[in-house]
Amino acid sequence: QVQLVESGGGLVQAGGSLRLSCAASGRTFSSNVMGWFRQAPGKEREFVASISRYGATTDYADSVKNRFTISRANAENTVYLQLNSLKPEDAAVYYCAARRPPKITLSRDAREYDYWGQGTQVTVSS
Repeated sequence: QVQLVESGGGLVQAGGSLRLSCAASGRTFSSNVMGWFRQAPGKEREFVASISRYGATTDYADSVKNRFTISRANAENTVYLQLNSLKPEDAAVYYCAARRPPKITLSRDAREYDYWGQGTQVTVSS
């Protein structure tokens, strides 16, 4: 079992930046493909970014490419999401998710993830 706890959300002006963190429990964090998703009010949860077990490969939704950066520090059991050039449409609850081994491929499908955090709110003012 993996427990995930997100932090770092808040209120920021359009054009600003935030850094989200997701701390994972357990001793096998490096065996988990990790992802970030978001959900705005009245909308479905959508893929934001994912990262391979050792960080060599990443994937981004087109809407955030070149603005957001996913990274991980396996020694700290933490995955990050750097949000730059934020837009009002980026406002949402952001969720961290993990795939259970032996799933080692990246995925944009929320159904492919086995563990979820409680989410952290990102609000962007225009």
